[in-house]
Amino acid sequence: MKVKLKTNKGAAKRFTVKANGRIKRRKAYRNHILTKKAVDRKRRLRTPGAVVSVSDAKNIKRLLKLVS
Repeated sequence: MKVKLKTNKGAAKRFTVKANGRIKRRKAYRNHILTKKAVDRKRRLRTPGAVVSVSDAKNIKRLLKLVS
């Protein structure tokens, strides 16, 4: 009997895989307590998603079941 590999749903909600295979993530420090953070800091956090480092990408791909 073949066993299905299940995707880690926590990782699936946090990361997306781009067309070139690199992994995109959301930037931190943009959820709450935004009144005390400077406007230019919040603007920098608003820029499009950061790319995950190569060293972390292997573990994230394993969670997303892109590699065995």
